[in-house]
Amino acid sequence: MRSKKLIGNIMLLVAAILWGTTFVAQSEGMEYVGPLTYQATRSVLGGLFLIPLILFMDLAKKKKGTFVAPSKETKKKTLLVGVLCGIVLTVAALLQQYGIALGTTSDKAGFITALYIVLVPVYGLFLKKKVHPIIWVSVGIAVFGLYFLCIRGDFSVLPCDLVTLGCAAVFALHIVVIDNLAAPLDGVRISCIQFFTSAVISGIAMFIFEEPSFSAIMSGWVTIAYAGILSSGVAYTLQILGQQRTDPAVASILMSLESLFAVVGTIVFTALLGAPKLPTVREWIGCALMFSAIMLTQIPDMIKKK
Repeated sequence: MRSKKLIGNIMLLVAAILWGTTFVAQSEGMEYVGPLTYQATRSVLGGLFLIPLILFMDLAKKKKGTFVAPSKETKKKTLLVGVLCGIVLTVAALLQQYGIALGTTSDKAGFITALYIVLVPVYGLFLKKKVHPIIWVSVGIAVFGLYFLCIRGDFSVLPCDLVTLGCAAVFALHIVVIDNLAAPLDGVRISCIQFFTSAVISGIAMFIFEEPSFSAIMSGWVTIAYAGILSSGVAYTLQILGQQRTDPAVASILMSLESLFAVVGTIVFTALLGAPKLPTVREWIGCALMFSAIMLTQIPDMIKKK
């Protein structure tokens, strides 16, 4: 059981790394296309990326003789959960995009979005799920870590910040939905369905509210492809697979490390440009607090083992 949780935690950590390094690609991609176009194109790429992976996994199981055709009921439930995850993911991603577009700075956006680490255990209380006291302590430390890591000026709440806060609330809901509905199902198939669901919703809205241009999409294809394949196709799939193996409160803290890796990604990106931007003392404090929070989440399992 412990090794299963460890594998799940590693999956979520890799997802956080990919999400964190996508901030640069995301900001660059938004220079070419609007939020709806960006979400639609990256979602299409994420879904297409997973189709050959699903076929390969099924083929490998058939060769080993372990393939079991899913029942009609399982197929129906997988479709429904995938569509629901896709709807929730679309709302969360668009709220984040529009919050930034309306004026929320990237520093505030990173902090506000990652507040889902507080909301996930709160949602869990409504579902009558017990949360170990140590997890609450680690959540508090992680929030302070995110503050030091992301906020460099006076924190004020503006209308655009409230939009981004809505994004955090919906992302927390996405985590809870996966934790409660996706556990017995094929995580990769659910992920694939959620991306195509998001692509359909965002695509329809894109043609209504924006003027998508193929040339604009091609101009930013590198950043869109990075976000679509790695951040969407790989990272969100790892999120589902990882959450199927670990506690949702721990999962939310692990995924919130995307803010830390956003700092690392910025350092690497600016270093490649010849002008490396090193973290400030506040950012180093934030990194230390985040790391401490992650270590604390492992204590309940260690106590159970003894």
